[in-house]
Amino acid sequence: MRLKFGAALISAVVLLSACQPTPQNQAALGAVLGGAAGLAVAELTDANPQWTALAVIGGAAAGSVVAQNQTTNECAYADGRGGYFVAPCR
Repeated sequence: MRLKFGAALISAVVLLSACQPTPQNQAALGAVLGGAAGLAVAELTDANPQWTALAVIGGAAAGSVVAQNQTTNECAYADGRGGYFVAPCR
């Protein structure tokens, strides 16, 4: 099972790497890779189906946000009062 999963993941990355790097493509690729990472962690820890679904959704959301932040080069910083502000990444 793990061999098939690894082969499918590598194939997906190779196919998606041929896409032009537009912000939408980067966010989609980030979501796919984040979801795949969530699935890999869930499979390695033998999680039940509910936790597997949560790991995939969480990984996809995190991957999409990271890709969008890399596209805009903006990061969120804590303001020290419990809030945050957005500014160019340092």
